Amino acid sequence: MTRTARIVAMSAQRLVLTARVPAILLSTLLAVCSHAQTTQRMAVTEIRPLLKLAIDHGAARGVLTGAGADYVRRRFDATAPIEIDVTRLHDLPQHGCARLEIITRQRDVLEHGERSDQELRWQVSFCRDGTLAGEE
Repeated sequence: MTRTARIVAMSAQRLVLTARVPAILLSTLLAVCSHAQTTQRMAVTEIRPLLKLAIDHGAARGVLTGAGADYVRRRFDATAPIEIDVTRLHDLPQHGCARLEIITRQRDVLEHGERSDQELRWQVSFCRDGTLAGEE
């Protein structure tokens, strides 16, 4: 192989490698981000731990597990996880209490003979000690 041919071959290899690196980096980044989104949800058997976390940190994300999740999955013939997002809207006058918004979601729910993604959004006034609070 001539010197010129070797230089051309090496340049072609570098070009192929250079084109692959961004694609590999992008694939890795997407995989990490996707994994991070699924691992940031705390597994809970009831909503109360998420409510307390949202009071302390402003937000909490979880996935319902256990008997409650099993019942909902059977009731709506769905296998997707039941995701729960809790956000602190504002603090209440009572110490350790806040107004919280809760959003529950589940994909591919069977209701009235049709499948669709479902979301339920509601609010509650809740205290860190586990009691409900009245807004003043």
